[in-house]
Amino acid sequence: MMLRDLFVRMHADVKKQKPSAKRESQAKAQQEWLRHAAAAPSSELFCEINSSEEGLASDQVDTAREFYGANSVARAAKRPLPVRFLASFADPFTYILVFIAIVSVLTDWVFATGTERDLSTPLIIGAMVLVSGVLRFVQDEKSTVAAESLAEMVESTAEVERDGDGGNETPIDEIVVGDVIHLSSGDIVPADLRIFAARDLFVSQASLTGESEPIEKRASLDSTGLEGLDATTTAITDLPDLAFMGSTVISGNARGVVVATGTRTMFGEATGTLVGRKRETSFDTGIKSTSRLLMRLMFVMLPVVFVISGVTKGDWVDALLFSLSVAVGLTPEMLPMLVTTCLGKGAVDLSHSRVIVKRLDSIQDLGAVDVLCTDKTGTLTEDRIVLERHLDVNGREDARVLRYAFLNSYFSTGVKNLVDNAIIERALAEGTDEVDAVTKGTPVTAEELAEYYHGIDELPFDFERRRLSVVVGDARGRTRMVTKGALEEILGICSRVEVDGQVLPLTDELAEKVISRGADLADEGMRVLGVARKDNPAGTGILTVDDERDMVLIGYLAFLDPPKESSAAAIKALLEHGVETKVLTGDSARVAAHVCRAIGIPADNVLTGTDVEAMGDEELAVAVQETSIFAKLSPSQKARVVATLRGLGHAVAYMGDGVNDAAAMRESDCGISVDSAVDVAREAADIILLEKDLMVLERGIECGRRTYANMIKYVKMTVSSNFGNIASVLVAAALLPFLPMTAVQLLLLNLIYDLTCTAIPWDNVDEDAIRTPRRWDTASVRRFMVAFGPLSSIFDILTFAALFFFVCPAVAGGAWGTLDTAGQALFVGTFQAGWFVESMWTQTLVVHLIRTEKTPFIGSCASLPLVMLGSMGIAVATLLPASTLGAVLDFCSLPPVFWGVLAVMVLGYAVIVSGMKKFFLSRNDSLL
Repeated sequence: MMLRDLFVRMHADVKKQKPSAKRESQAKAQQEWLRHAAAAPSSELFCEINSSEEGLASDQVDTAREFYGANSVARAAKRPLPVRFLASFADPFTYILVFIAIVSVLTDWVFATGTERDLSTPLIIGAMVLVSGVLRFVQDEKSTVAAESLAEMVESTAEVERDGDGGNETPIDEIVVGDVIHLSSGDIVPADLRIFAARDLFVSQASLTGESEPIEKRASLDSTGLEGLDATTTAITDLPDLAFMGSTVISGNARGVVVATGTRTMFGEATGTLVGRKRETSFDTGIKSTSRLLMRLMFVMLPVVFVISGVTKGDWVDALLFSLSVAVGLTPEMLPMLVTTCLGKGAVDLSHSRVIVKRLDSIQDLGAVDVLCTDKTGTLTEDRIVLERHLDVNGREDARVLRYAFLNSYFSTGVKNLVDNAIIERALAEGTDEVDAVTKGTPVTAEELAEYYHGIDELPFDFERRRLSVVVGDARGRTRMVTKGALEEILGICSRVEVDGQVLPLTDELAEKVISRGADLADEGMRVLGVARKDNPAGTGILTVDDERDMVLIGYLAFLDPPKESSAAAIKALLEHGVETKVLTGDSARVAAHVCRAIGIPADNVLTGTDVEAMGDEELAVAVQETSIFAKLSPSQKARVVATLRGLGHAVAYMGDGVNDAAAMRESDCGISVDSAVDVAREAADIILLEKDLMVLERGIECGRRTYANMIKYVKMTVSSNFGNIASVLVAAALLPFLPMTAVQLLLLNLIYDLTCTAIPWDNVDEDAIRTPRRWDTASVRRFMVAFGPLSSIFDILTFAALFFFVCPAVAGGAWGTLDTAGQALFVGTFQAGWFVESMWTQTLVVHLIRTEKTPFIGSCASLPLVMLGSMGIAVATLLPASTLGAVLDFCSLPPVFWGVLAVMVLGYAVIVSGMKKFFLSRNDSLL
């Protein structure tokens, strides 16, 4: 059955079905498609999808994409621009303004007659809605565009062969059915593939099956050892000639042809039900918790204010509008926009420090970090490993050890790591020992040695065995297995040892000498690997771990990777910023301790993977607090250490670049990698460093803390101010014979204040505020609200008293009860204008008073944009009552005596808030 026919039939069948039945039918047809691809001979398969082993022709790519679909899995689709624009107006602030506008149209136009008809109020409301929505839309779009453009800088690619070009890096989303993909160690499989050529290919399908154990993939179902395998009954994920999107190549290499892309892959089908979901971080939890606190306050306040205002004033329509306006005033409706703006600005700032943010929320997570777990190689060291010595078991230089090491590294099929490169470079520069049976005593070069031997089979490196075995054959038909790996593991598979040209039994005494020499080298900071050989291994062709036994130890290799000059300064700088560095490495304990001592990381206590494995959860929880170096860890052990630290309440970042780091990165609060890392590590990361240096990370942490500091400023200022307004409004509703502000006036005040706060993401942050980790703390927000909120209520009530008993009677010509209708209107207009102006002055002032722990304007100054917008807001609010617009809003001009009252209130408020700030700091670690 042709794949094209299957595809057409699948779509024809599901068009008529309900969504649930459609998904089931699609999954069934998809599995039938993949089973067919697995069973079909590769030559027939290429014919069916109009491709070949050399890949598609360039002119076939667009046709294949149009027919089979793009290579993108289900995800929350980006809404069209008009929809995003309309969504900017979807918030409680807008809803209530529109409701008030409708009521105003009905009362001031529909049911009004003659000269009483007036549409000024709904027009003003419309302008407020437009300003609020457009501002939110512009800021959201700018932040989104910034984040997307930065994410594109770390786009994942795969090696795709087209037109027989041998393979070129191509963005994953441009891959189509029929493309030929080259896979090697560290790659993420970019689509569902039928493997047609493979060499020792081992992949992890944990993203699909949850099983972390690597499994071998082969070129066809007819491969040796697979006789009788039935593609129609075997589980899809167990078919050895299929590699699935999202799988990770552990070792080996292969070529495969794409048979399914995007949502039609096994991975795409599995993730289809998860569209839009993401991991909830401490930042998300904090935002939700604070929002719930405000919503509870709002739901309590709304009915109370409505009832009190209705009963005391007798106008239930005005009472409803006023209570709704109060509810909006209690809600920091600009919070989502300001959070997005802060994070977007933080991402752009980080990019200037060569740090790319993949997940916007991770900026705050980075600022919260108090423990950094990192691999050693390349991060703390120069990432420039040199083979210093190749020694026999007696500790003498021996070219035979280099020869065997060269054969192992050269013929291994995985991506050549730093160790392999160091061995190959040394062999190319120095040459190897004589191969006397072939060259009759003539020394040979490494190039000649590579031509004479050929690779036969391989047991790839894994983090449990901690070794790599390669079987090579020569022109005379002889085979030999060469194994290199951690010294202890190599000793464990050897029964004999080569000493001075003789093969002797490996006694306990000899083993102790070997371990002792290796330890001496490790104490000098060298990484030590053992090398062993075995002639004519019985398992050639179907090599298994069982073949790694009864081997002959021939010597060891000593590598040097010196610490970076900047590492010590970076570790010190991180510690000064409250971040403890812990090293999680697969290297030996002695080497890790040597490097860590050189750069200032405590090395008195070292735990190995064996120690971690033997510990229970409670014991490990105690140990991780006291230990800075974890050596010889497997990937699962790294992830367990990270999970334990997080369980103790630490915010943990993990920095790595290898296949063995991906699990720990996913377990951390913030995964960090570098642009040169393997695909699986970059995909697992939240943040990508374009420069592999801890000093860059230290700058990133500072930026994350600045971003958080500015976000929390707005939250605490607004929440405390709004909490204070609760008491003010309750007192006004209960005691005043009129509303202290109309609904439109209150909403306008709220809008002006929020507009002045849009400059907060650009505000300066004191150096002291970024010295310690910053995590979202709802309890701190609550304490701040309770401490500072009532202060504004006190001065609001004092303002009410001054206005009601002194200012307004002086303007209206008498006390409230003695005035006629016109006099009372003047009295109310003056009162409302006075509280409007006083509220704007004090709300703006408090921004500068509590944005810093230092003396405002002297010890710490706000940024120019924040000062300018705040000044403009005060100017608008101050001039508004005397303007034509003010008259439309029922404001009256304020008398000279009011400005004296305002000066006293503002000065008194500044003194009281400054005193409370000192009191608050004496009982809390920080103000913000």
